[in-house]
Amino acid sequence: MASGTKAAASRGNGGVGRLLSAQEHARHVSAHSVRQGEGLILDEARLPMKITRSSLLKASPFLALAAGFAGGALAMALPDLATPQRAVVAPTEQTDPYLQLVQAQPLVRAAPSSRGEVQLSFAPVAAQAGPAVVNVYAQRVVRGGMSRDPFFGRFGAPRVEQSLGSGVIVRADGVIVTNNHVIEGAQSLKVVLSDRREFDAELVLADPRVDLAVLRINAASERLPILPFSDTHNLQVGDLVLAIGNPFGLQQTVTSGIISALARTEVGVSDYAFFIQTDAAINRGNSGGALVDMNGTLVGINSAIFSEGGGSNGIGFAIPSEMVRRVVESAVSGGRTVVRPWLGARLQNVTQELARSMGLARPEGVLVTELYPRAAGERAGLRNGDIILSVAGTEVRDDGGVRYQFATQRPGARVQLLVLRGGRQTTLTATAEAPPGGAPEARELTGRHPLSGATVVTLTPATAETAGLDPFADGVYIQALDRRGIAARQGFRPGDIIDAINGQPVRDAAQLDRALTQARAWVLGVERGGQRTEVRFGM
Repeated sequence: MASGTKAAASRGNGGVGRLLSAQEHARHVSAHSVRQGEGLILDEARLPMKITRSSLLKASPFLALAAGFAGGALAMALPDLATPQRAVVAPTEQTDPYLQLVQAQPLVRAAPSSRGEVQLSFAPVAAQAGPAVVNVYAQRVVRGGMSRDPFFGRFGAPRVEQSLGSGVIVRADGVIVTNNHVIEGAQSLKVVLSDRREFDAELVLADPRVDLAVLRINAASERLPILPFSDTHNLQVGDLVLAIGNPFGLQQTVTSGIISALARTEVGVSDYAFFIQTDAAINRGNSGGALVDMNGTLVGINSAIFSEGGGSNGIGFAIPSEMVRRVVESAVSGGRTVVRPWLGARLQNVTQELARSMGLARPEGVLVTELYPRAAGERAGLRNGDIILSVAGTEVRDDGGVRYQFATQRPGARVQLLVLRGGRQTTLTATAEAPPGGAPEARELTGRHPLSGATVVTLTPATAETAGLDPFADGVYIQALDRRGIAARQGFRPGDIIDAINGQPVRDAAQLDRALTQARAWVLGVERGGQRTEVRFGM
């Protein structure tokens, strides 16, 4: 996901950014190949593949998403602002003594009962939450493009690109969360607080699969203002929220709106999509900023917008605070990756036709069609044909909802599953645990065979989940390719699954390596994007 439009603005007197003229902007867009008009604002140089509106239409009724863009105007300078009042954590909030993360008390709802209440201001909420929202600068060096200049060679000089997004302080000692696409590929990171102080930042953990990253700054012994985590299980459509961030480099911008929808799993910009939808205005530069409730607590991290032209159309999406908290917990506990519990069940959405065939009054829940042996679901007592109605007390309506609710549980937690079986509801208890299989070592294949130059990894539920592949698949998958190797020239791609060789199932990377070396002709079973084929090779 791109971090937004690259701009040639520079810091002028007083640090105020210079806005691009129309001519400069057009020249800039052409130079950096930023595509517009297909529902996405994407930096093609940084994306592994092109995403178009037509392709997203096939996967999602939401047309296309400008993913990341909420990601930030590039090279925008930081404007001067007066120092806001520092926020103080309310004494009723509960703090985890180990992780030092603060969980907020539930929101108390009440509709306005008088004209005076209707005229109340959001100013106290903005003043409380604002100091915990920061600017995040990511700087990367990009090699110059092709040049025909006979004096300076084929390649232009390297140039420095600077992207600007937002972030939220979630721990008083300087732990900050933002979107992964804001900082992806950066060689240096800088954080600017609401009082305009600047700090170098280090990347603690990046989690591309949910588009989150955790940074840390060294504020010495100072206790920084934070945003406590809200419990989004208590959110309701219609709740008031504020979006706080730095759109287009305009520091500490606050917009208001409501929760428009919950549990948006069909928004295909994350492997664990369960977005909060809001009509609070979100623009490029808001990525990584805060969505807060009327208690001034963190509801979610603003991440994406639906837009045909790149501007806010009143449809924005935020990553719920439960997922944010799990990623932060993994980071501050010393983990380099996030361990996400896995239920071990293949699931199918219950459609109207399926509900009718099963004798249900209406479509509800998610149907269990397969269970992985000895995984959490099977050991909890799940059976094929069960319909999962809720996970940890939250209603689920599709596969994505079940995956998200189970994945956001702490490892070792006991998770209640409400199941419909034989027309009766029953409650099962599953243990939240990581996918089985561990992390087999990658194996580089060499020799005279069609997979030479490929690095492969044995498929287990653990490695498949990490790679975003089917955790029920068998065989090995290609993790990386030597561009000069035979496998790359033959058309293999990272993510391809090799599940058979010469009619024999592939169990692991070592067996595949032996079979490749011993044969003189090869018939490989290859799966890519859910489609399987057999490919023949000879000496």
